[in-house]
Amino acid sequence: MDRIDLTWTHFLFPPVNREGIRFVLAAGGVALLLHSLFIWLGHPLVALLFWVLPVGVYYFFRDPERVPPLDADAVVSPADGTVCRISQEPIPEQLGLDPCPIVWRVSVFMSVFNVHVNRMPAEGIITKTHYVPGETLNASLDKASEANERQLYLMAAANGQQIAFVQIAGLVARRIVSLAQEGQRLARAERFGLIRFGSRVDVYLPQGVEPAVRVGQTMVAGETVIARLTQPTEPRA
Repeated sequence: MDRIDLTWTHFLFPPVNREGIRFVLAAGGVALLLHSLFIWLGHPLVALLFWVLPVGVYYFFRDPERVPPLDADAVVSPADGTVCRISQEPIPEQLGLDPCPIVWRVSVFMSVFNVHVNRMPAEGIITKTHYVPGETLNASLDKASEANERQLYLMAAANGQQIAFVQIAGLVARRIVSLAQEGQRLARAERFGLIRFGSRVDVYLPQGVEPAVRVGQTMVAGETVIARLTQPTEPRA
């Protein structure tokens, strides 16, 4: 078994996603210029405040490792954040299913304080992707699913069931980064993309699969189980 790193450096200095390195460097450059300016103006305490910017950007792009559950049937959350909505909706028509089945949709809202690296909800092959340009409404609003900029994915799980998931840009987000391509096989909890500065991810579960989470529940990407591909035989409480 691999040794778990529980040192203070592991928690204070988590790894950063490579997509964020240039943003951290840019923020550091701006902080250095402003720091130097205010030192020259004779305000050393004010000068120190500018270093909050690169530190904030660093933590926004943090990319800690995640350990998925052993249960092979578990569908995990693709994002850190809070479940903001659970409803029955048709799978987006842009993914080409005919007819578009009505399934359970679990929406996870990410604030600027959450980790923004997104992870695969299950193991499988990406069968279709589709990008939709759009607005930047507050991602917690239900109409953001149809109005906002978004990146859609359809995957075939190992048992053949189809799962759809959608990255949705939010009020502050200005860029969706997709790392997955059609035909690519990805493991559960493997990184498939990220969204910069506040957003949401929707998961459309397979037909007949019900969510095992509640609105308001805190999610950990790649670890929190949101459903099981094999449903229990007993009725839900």
